[in-house]
Amino acid sequence: MNGIEEEQTAFEIGVVVPKRNLKDENEGCDCVEVLVDEFRKVGLIVERVQGIADEFIKLAAPLETLGRAAAELHLKKRTHIGMDLQFEWEEVEAFVRQPDGSLFSWCERFHCYHHLIYGIVNKSQSAVTLKFDGEEFHWEVGECLVRKLESEHFVRQVFPLHDEVQRKKLLKSWALNWWDLTNQPIDEIYSYFGTKIAIYFAFLGMYTRWMFFPAAFAITLQLIDFGSLQLLVLPLFFIGVILWAVMFSQFWKRKNSALLARWQISYSAGVDLGHKLLGMEWSSLQSPVELLRKWGTDKTNEKEAYQRNEWFGCLMRFRNDAMVILSIICLQLPFELAYAHLYEVIRSDVMKFALTAIYLFVIQYFTRVGGKLSVKLIKYENNETTEKRADSLVYKVFGLYFMQSYIGIFYHALLHRNILTLRQVLIQRLLVYQVVENLLENSLPYLKYSYKKYRVRNKKKREKGSSTGKIQFTSRVEKEYLKPSYSASIGEELEDGLFDDFLELALQFGMIMMFACAFPLAFAFSAVNNITEIRTDALKLLTMFKRPIPRAATNIGAWLNIFQFLIVMSICTNCAILVCLYDQEGNWSIEPGLAAILVMEHLLLLIKFGFSRFVPEEPAWVRASRAKNATQAQDMCSKQLLRTISGVNKVFGKAKEKE
Repeated sequence: MNGIEEEQTAFEIGVVVPKRNLKDENEGCDCVEVLVDEFRKVGLIVERVQGIADEFIKLAAPLETLGRAAAELHLKKRTHIGMDLQFEWEEVEAFVRQPDGSLFSWCERFHCYHHLIYGIVNKSQSAVTLKFDGEEFHWEVGECLVRKLESEHFVRQVFPLHDEVQRKKLLKSWALNWWDLTNQPIDEIYSYFGTKIAIYFAFLGMYTRWMFFPAAFAITLQLIDFGSLQLLVLPLFFIGVILWAVMFSQFWKRKNSALLARWQISYSAGVDLGHKLLGMEWSSLQSPVELLRKWGTDKTNEKEAYQRNEWFGCLMRFRNDAMVILSIICLQLPFELAYAHLYEVIRSDVMKFALTAIYLFVIQYFTRVGGKLSVKLIKYENNETTEKRADSLVYKVFGLYFMQSYIGIFYHALLHRNILTLRQVLIQRLLVYQVVENLLENSLPYLKYSYKKYRVRNKKKREKGSSTGKIQFTSRVEKEYLKPSYSASIGEELEDGLFDDFLELALQFGMIMMFACAFPLAFAFSAVNNITEIRTDALKLLTMFKRPIPRAATNIGAWLNIFQFLIVMSICTNCAILVCLYDQEGNWSIEPGLAAILVMEHLLLLIKFGFSRFVPEEPAWVRASRAKNATQAQDMCSKQLLRTISGVNKVFGKAKEKE
């Protein structure tokens, strides 16, 4: 296009196929040759790389090829007047570019690649016979080539490739840049990984930065001996922590809306985009077209169809939630109480520490099993969008982890009312859980990668019949293929690896908030842990995993509601802990101090909900920009409509004059 600078083309997609063993194949019918030829026909740039065990096809797309694909997909993009309109390659100058200067975001580019790769179908008049190493495949008329080869286990994987130049830049400016503490290049992260991962790191950075305030307060409480005033200082610390949490949640909403405005993303953006790329739409979800086919096109039947579908979905969600709650009460609650009781009975600190380690290991396994069962239950819920299905999964799995993480602590805090034991449990939980979790999440990907390389080397040595000599992996694309995918521990049907990262943050937030009065120093420990978490998560994404499939998002989803729930819970639990501290004999007499705690609880709840209404969720400049864009769009549409009406009237006027 004239006036359009061609963006630098980089290989962004890898396709894995087996290496050819026989040399006398007819290249005209060879699977790999046909696949490569079809990729070139749709405008993709192809490079073939021979690996140790497989062959890799690297794909890149010129800007015009991506633009044509975006137009075919009817992708909506932000224009210079603020409206989101369907993309047209011929009108490319009308559309706003990304923060890094590119025309399409990584999520949009991946969507276009998916359309180009999986849009290759047999348009001939008859089936095509494909051959490879003595095997034959029949590519039927109208059949998708890549889907066909995937079903025959010929195409082993299609995955995004790391851009080595951008990856090294992010390693230097982000993952290995420890001096900036919580500062991160969020725009560069968005350009490279997509919206969902960028929002996670923006949230983690802001959460860690805000945690410095209660951490400093907690260190002050630890260093200074207030003596008899200690019981007065703790309520002040508790009030400060609650106000901090409420302000953080509100100001995060403001930051989130500012990020979306900066990235030119509307709240109505298709959040299902990243999931649809994976082909993971549940068959149980009925579309409006299917409903109308089933119930007819009559207006009354149409209304009844939607109502039945809505209430059926509500009943299915209620049934699944009831099943999860009953399983927690019947199976998990006795196990948690047994652990808490044994911890109270055992006298040896070493035995207590060992019991906690064993408990955390066992309960993690059972909770993951419960999470996978929740994934299966979600399939039968009639949720409207993939985002709602993902949120439903988050609520169910967090309920399991909530019970696993906190019921034993509630046992020590409220039943035995042993504050010293409670502090000991919190220290052990924070140390053991956070340290072990960080070790596992950073070492397991490397161990999986090393094991896959070992298997490939071993298989190659057996084929050669020699056990001597080291086999080197020379191609970068093969190394990336052997790396594990960034997926959730409960499965990748609805969530990627961010599920585990957000779950870890939510459990930490609940631990430090709900028992703030018992162990204030937990805020300082968590702040240090989160600074490390930012860099280790960045290293994990850039070096240990394949490049994640981009998923669209406009916020952190159900996790924000979970954080809000934990704030309310923390008001109740900390008031109960303060009551235990004031009323150590257990008389439960309403003295002035205890009455003050009860009044404080109600005031904090009122402040929490009042402050949520007082602070706007959007900055003023975001609202003003949206109003300006809407006004410009309305003016332009009005002028265009008036021109159209004037043109029609002139045509009719001339026709009447001729008559």
